[in-house]
Amino acid sequence: MTETPTTTPAVSIEALGDALLAAYTSRQPIAPLSGTHPDLTLEQAYAVQEHQVGAWKKAGRTVVGYKVGLTSLAMQKQLGVDQPDFGRLLDDMVLDPSRRVSLEQFISPKIEPEISFVLKSDLRGPGLTLDDVRDAVDYAVTSLEIIDSRIADWRIKLPDTIADNASSGALVLGSEHIRIESQDLAATAVTLSVNGNVVGEGTGAAVLGHPLNGLLWVANTLGALGQTLEAGTVVMSGSMTAAVPISPGDTVTATFSGLKTLEVRFS
Repeated sequence: MTETPTTTPAVSIEALGDALLAAYTSRQPIAPLSGTHPDLTLEQAYAVQEHQVGAWKKAGRTVVGYKVGLTSLAMQKQLGVDQPDFGRLLDDMVLDPSRRVSLEQFISPKIEPEISFVLKSDLRGPGLTLDDVRDAVDYAVTSLEIIDSRIADWRIKLPDTIADNASSGALVLGSEHIRIESQDLAATAVTLSVNGNVVGEGTGAAVLGHPLNGLLWVANTLGALGQTLEAGTVVMSGSMTAAVPISPGDTVTATFSGLKTLEVRFS
């Protein structure tokens, strides 16, 4: 008996993007795009992300920053990928740590501690150096990123997470403005606790050797695409530990060496 050959559905950037957009509204995850479209390229995955960003902008939302993901070996091992990616940070994704954060809007949230940066001048790659990046930073700030996946059960490969806005959820920013010349960010240690129990530990060196390398990577990557990181942009450099699941009622604390503790409560 001759077997009927299987065919891979043609990639429709709009259809894949719309499916992910619908998952935000329904809170019902979809099957991995890499499963239904095994030949999905990284370029196509970023186009799917861009399709969603366009829809969000039309709805009145504003891009205020970028998320650099999968910069630590711990996160790459956890998700089975081997290189960083980036996603967009929208204005309504930035949360106030003094208020309880509702998890109602998320599907399968996890949390990770990071060092984020705010720029005082534009950065446009490619070809930027660490000195260029350092000169463009206004200040660093401790942060807790809530990641989430519109892909069922976090069964993601690199094209899946890229298409899904780098598995972004929300960002809780600390209030302390850190001068990068006064703090050794690579040596800065963090202890992540949930309800008083330590669930993760790491240092800034987990982020490509130094958190500034996360900023450098995204500035050069975007520059190669003709895009500029503008003054005032917030850049999340990448997680210092593996991500940890969170649930309503949890209190998450990130204790950074030499810096103020950042805590957020979830409802």
